[in-house]
Amino acid sequence: MHVVHVGSEVFPFSRSGGLGDVLGALPAEQAALSEQQGQGGEPLQVTVVSPWYGSLAGRPAEIWRGPLPELPPEGLGPAEVQVGEIVQGGVRYLFVGLSEFGRPGLYHPDDVWRFSLFGRAVLPALRRVGAVPDVLHGHDWQAGLVVAHAHLAGLRTVFSIHNLQYQGKWNIAEGARWTGLPEWAFGPETLEFHGDLNLMKAGLVFADQVTTVSPTYAREITTPQYGEGLEGLLIRLTLDGRLGGIINGLDQERWNPRIDPDIETYSNPDGKARATAALRAEFGLDGAPLLAAVSRLADQKGMDLLIEALPELVQDWNVVVLGGGDPLLEAALTGWAQHPRVTFVSGMNEPLAHRIYAGADAFAMPSRFEPCGLSQMIAMRYGTLPVVRETGGLVDTVPHDVGFRFPEASPQGLSAACREARAEYERRADWRRRVEEAMSLDFSWAGPAGQYLNLYRRLR
Repeated sequence: MHVVHVGSEVFPFSRSGGLGDVLGALPAEQAALSEQQGQGGEPLQVTVVSPWYGSLAGRPAEIWRGPLPELPPEGLGPAEVQVGEIVQGGVRYLFVGLSEFGRPGLYHPDDVWRFSLFGRAVLPALRRVGAVPDVLHGHDWQAGLVVAHAHLAGLRTVFSIHNLQYQGKWNIAEGARWTGLPEWAFGPETLEFHGDLNLMKAGLVFADQVTTVSPTYAREITTPQYGEGLEGLLIRLTLDGRLGGIINGLDQERWNPRIDPDIETYSNPDGKARATAALRAEFGLDGAPLLAAVSRLADQKGMDLLIEALPELVQDWNVVVLGGGDPLLEAALTGWAQHPRVTFVSGMNEPLAHRIYAGADAFAMPSRFEPCGLSQMIAMRYGTLPVVRETGGLVDTVPHDVGFRFPEASPQGLSAACREARAEYERRADWRRRVEEAMSLDFSWAGPAGQYLNLYRRLR
């Protein structure tokens, strides 16, 4: 069986967030599972397809270059496409090169147009290099059009929603010219969405099976609160048995306090105490426990709630925040950083993120919604207890007897959970038990990878 994953980013070659992490870990785990099963199971070939960005962190070997008549013409002739290849860890990575993706960075304001072209190019490019899949697995709206074309070509398809908030919407009169789909595909039951073209909807409508990255999020998106206007369609998919949730895993090598090269390694709460002392010294913090956040500064992540709660939090905690995003939130945190118990580092710095996960006592995730979330799993692997809003994957991954959960997205809810955590911190034996339990939890990709493989086999 040949499975082809399609997504807009894949670690370590391109990454802006959790989607890149998933595409970097899930296919590799599926290839490893196939190797472990040996001759007793069906042979599995795993391929990942992503754009060949101008800023790609890697040097693919070009294996094909030529015109694709299936694309809208450039100038006087068909658009030229190149396909590059990197093979590692049992996975074949194919990068589709279009001129529109040559600029620096991953994402730009014209992405719906760019990924419409990418969506048309993927299947023809796969045919040119002999890599047509048995099952095509598209990830998020950037792969929605690939799923639609694969369905029309008679291929079996899976489409995964990583974040329903981002849907790839475009003026339908303009966008329809670039998709390569037949005219009937632009009605209300297909790609049309309140007068717009919607590439997320393309994946939902045409996929044989739709998944989200946690079971709770799969249920939440069938409600008006979380459905982003697509809840009616998602309810129908649920009733048809075509929508479900599979929780993400965590890269066990990259996030492992026993072997992490960015910290003084440890395997128990005693070793973690050294990491806490090191982080306290790095930022000149006093003896209060450390509450951390490593996050995009965005409405979804609830960082405004954390800022509003700071007057109370600093009475009991040192607060360390690493992240970037909303300029207003950055400015507020920069102002708060004048307080001796608040540290803010703008941007993303992976070695520092590892030190924060290792050194913090507790980890705040006051998300308004969270399809899955990786930070809470990373934190627990490092023995840092999460304080989380009860939503999405946070419900599915943070046990009541390990972390601290609160129901409402408000500064008051976060503060109350942090008070509970602070009181538990004073009961040192109880806190240590929670830390030991957190570090023993299994967040490996083996289980989710196996669930996806079973899903592919059922589709065939």
